[in-house]
Amino acid sequence: MEWAGVVTLLLVICVSCHLLISSKRKRLQKGKLPPGPTPLPLIGNFLQIKSGETLKYLLKLYEKYGPVFTVYLGTRPVLVLCGHQAVKEALIDKAEEFSGRSTKPTFEMAVEGYGVGFSNGERWKQLRRFSITVLKNFGMGKKSIEKRIQEEAQFLLEEFRKMKGKPLDPTDPLRNAVSNIISSIVFGDRFDYEDEEFQALMRLINDFYWEASSTWSQLYDMFPTFLKYFPGPHNRVNDIMSHLSCFIAKRVKKNQETLDSNFPRDFIDCYLIQMEKEKGNPLSEFTNKNLEVSIFTLFFAGTETVSSTLRYGFLFLMKYPEVQAKVHEEIDRVIGHNRIPNNEDQRQMPYTDAVIHEIQRFCDLVPMNVAHMVTCDTEFRGYFIPKGMEVCPVLSTVLHDPTMFKNPNSFNPENFLDENGCFKKNDAFVPFSSGKRICLGESMARMELFLFFTTILQNFQLKPLVPPEDLDPTPLETGFISVPPIYQLSFIPR
Repeated sequence: MEWAGVVTLLLVICVSCHLLISSKRKRLQKGKLPPGPTPLPLIGNFLQIKSGETLKYLLKLYEKYGPVFTVYLGTRPVLVLCGHQAVKEALIDKAEEFSGRSTKPTFEMAVEGYGVGFSNGERWKQLRRFSITVLKNFGMGKKSIEKRIQEEAQFLLEEFRKMKGKPLDPTDPLRNAVSNIISSIVFGDRFDYEDEEFQALMRLINDFYWEASSTWSQLYDMFPTFLKYFPGPHNRVNDIMSHLSCFIAKRVKKNQETLDSNFPRDFIDCYLIQMEKEKGNPLSEFTNKNLEVSIFTLFFAGTETVSSTLRYGFLFLMKYPEVQAKVHEEIDRVIGHNRIPNNEDQRQMPYTDAVIHEIQRFCDLVPMNVAHMVTCDTEFRGYFIPKGMEVCPVLSTVLHDPTMFKNPNSFNPENFLDENGCFKKNDAFVPFSSGKRICLGESMARMELFLFFTTILQNFQLKPLVPPEDLDPTPLETGFISVPPIYQLSFIPR
């Protein structure tokens, strides 16, 4: 009997193994990972990627392998999607399957899967739902936020007027102004541009922005399990995030000490009230860590994306003076000089609207998107994509897709105008990404861009210090974000 039991057990094990192997083979027969360059053990495709040129490498692979391929960053396989159609099929047509978030190792040390921008599953759903509701309650997409942007634009004009036409690097004034919009929502008020606390925060945001796009950051993202044990520049992001966490913690404590549950003043108040409501719920995601990382996400995204786009925009308008002249003409005709611009003007200003869209398309601010992750085993274009696999939808290839834009590598507002000069939408316009992970502050960012641009150009001519043809819009770094070049210009009153 004992031998019979042993034989039976062995048979069960053999049959089980056979079934597992058979199941795996069938799954692989249905499809396997897309093709790509052959990876080396441990280092993957590292030797094929030049320092700081990950995007260039992916674009070369796009030419060789087509719109869907696999690349290995160290031992980590990454599904790369290129071109409008492939990205749309993933992020829109299979939105749920591709709605996960894979956090860059550079960020993971600091965020650990917390916050509205870096979380997954039920945590992400709770935080995103809450964040969108609060942003709308504090005016996103409404007249109240429009008024805040209009008021901030006037403070920005004063900064430029102080220069009296002298050359100026616009980086700090633009960052200060844009940051104050999200500050008014998150912290309940704007900061004076000279405020020491505010300037310290801006320096931290700027440092994070640079480090997240640096060559060292790209290197760390390939070999996190190895490099995390060694000191070096790759640790700067974590250090910066620690300082940001201290700043945020102080602001949260200040709100807690003066909180009135009946009259929430800002995002922090609303979150603290929700925390109290869900105090007894073990499944609640309203924790201090989620609050801290969510504030950082909102603040960083709400500052750098718009301010960097404005910096690129000024550069393009100086490089193409005929475009700037047409924008001036439309502003003078539709708005004039006796009132400040409002968001309703956009409907009557198709050329200016097209220019702003083209600036966003051409500057390619987040070229490789924020990494996605497959939430379950899924089939995509005949390939098997396993649950948890990192996905890189290369937005740069969508914004420069020749099937969607004429002369995609040239700056041309006509990309967003029809034959009658009316504004024309384009499905490949995805600077805010698309699908379930689309930027939650998109409508506010669009309003900021229009109102800041039109207000500044209503009052000033942008004058370069060198001939237009000598202006070079090449980014200083192209990693997580395309960092605009540093330049100066003169704001000449009109």
